[in-house]
Amino acid sequence: MPVAIITGASKGLGRALAAALAGRGWDLVVDARSAGPLEEAARELRAAGRGAGARVVALPGDVADAGHRAALVAAAGELGGLDLLVNNASALGAEPLVRLADHPLDGLRTALEVNVVAPLGLIQQALPLLRVSSYLASYEEFTPQAERAFRGGGDENGEAYDSHPYTRNARNAGLSDSPPYIGTGGAILAISSDAAVEAYPTWGGYGAAKAALDQQSAVLAVEEPGLRVWWVDPGDMRTDLYAAAVPDEDALGRPLPGTVVPALLRLLDGAAPSGRYTAASVAAAPGEVNAR
Repeated sequence: MPVAIITGASKGLGRALAAALAGRGWDLVVDARSAGPLEEAARELRAAGRGAGARVVALPGDVADAGHRAALVAAAGELGGLDLLVNNASALGAEPLVRLADHPLDGLRTALEVNVVAPLGLIQQALPLLRVSSYLASYEEFTPQAERAFRGGGDENGEAYDSHPYTRNARNAGLSDSPPYIGTGGAILAISSDAAVEAYPTWGGYGAAKAALDQQSAVLAVEEPGLRVWWVDPGDMRTDLYAAAVPDEDALGRPLPGTVVPALLRLLDGAAPSGRYTAASVAAAPGEVNAR
């Protein structure tokens, strides 16, 4: 069975993606800060994966804690390895969001710690397992097919989208300690935001943290060409995080997180090239994308 770690999996997009993977027979290591909601989610995930034989390990804790991150990776190792790491847990930095002139600096530090530092810490712990994963097809054999399939799509504005602008020259990057641009490996999925690339009032602290996550992911994709590294803007969703960010806004018209899951699964099923994606661009890409 393939194995995934998903942070922030007690609700929202993390829980929805975990349920989909459990239904496919993936073994899961999931976490959240609150033990009660996480155990409730774990029961749902075990039920979703029962027919497929999926195993679910739920570890409550804070991704900002190094000991907790080590425990997540150790649990994946006990399940047999690690094929997919999903850095989904997020922190706003201020609830509700405020203008930068009023943004608490301690809140910004928290947003950077949870959205940037903790994902890198987890990646560092997980890399030995991800590098030896055999789940995804060889980049060398798959990349031309994937580029044809994904490059045909567009973003929500109808413009052509370059799915992996940062990895085009990875083969010639001259990184002496990098693995060769061939072979198999696992995948890392970072949940980003349109606030990382757009200047929305009051979203400056959170957006800065997500922009840092995007750049960190882009560099990682070049440094680890044997892996797939995807950083994805899921678009607007009806989540507790959004409600905390903008409590006065009616979110009933926003799509539920489950509507984004098919796009994330398409990246995985198609072994898409490393890069920044929007869920909308992946959904709009024509043709079948399945290398497995």
